[in-house]
Amino acid sequence: MLNSKERAEIFVSGRVQGVGYRFFTEDLAAELNLKGFSKNLSDGRVQVEVEGEANSIKKFIEKLKTGPSAARVLDVKIEWKNYEGLYADFSIRF
Repeated sequence: MLNSKERAEIFVSGRVQGVGYRFFTEDLAAELNLKGFSKNLSDGRVQVEVEGEANSIKKFIEKLKTGPSAARVLDVKIEWKNYEGLYADFSIRF
């Protein structure tokens, strides 16, 4: 199971829009060598999908629970999926 690749679909709720949360995810993904995207949803949540090393995704999720200083994260829902190599990089979607 060492260095196994995974994909996770994550939904973050709380005060996570208009506080630089997506830019935070982009920087963090680059630091952890993860690929995927983040985007604001109309219901106020941020959706993040990442692929990469399972251990890196776990570190990523731990940091998502705090977010940038202006954010107030109330909940993080994670759905683990099979790695598919869908993304060339990490981007912010609008």
